Amino acid sequence: MTAPHQTRLTAEYSSADRARAIEQSIRPEINDIEGDRTTARLSRDGQRVELTVAASDLVALRAGINTWLTLRGVAENALVGRK
Repeated sequence: MTAPHQTRLTAEYSSADRARAIEQSIRPEINDIEGDRTTARLSRDGQRVELTVAASDLVALRAGINTWLTLRGVAENALVGRK
């Protein structure tokens, strides 16, 4: 797939442990969600988690961004109250 459109979604957390928990929550979805028009890459560096969403068209990019922001939000909400 050629992906002329892409965006990076970066979040920085209060600790590397929190960032690792978010990364581990999202990582299994990387290969399961990708389609013909959208791909995603995930990386973590210390307290920072970065998702790069690439798509063949803007509609697919918007859908991919919404999907990954939702998944990241669910992972973050699951950590609320966790020390």
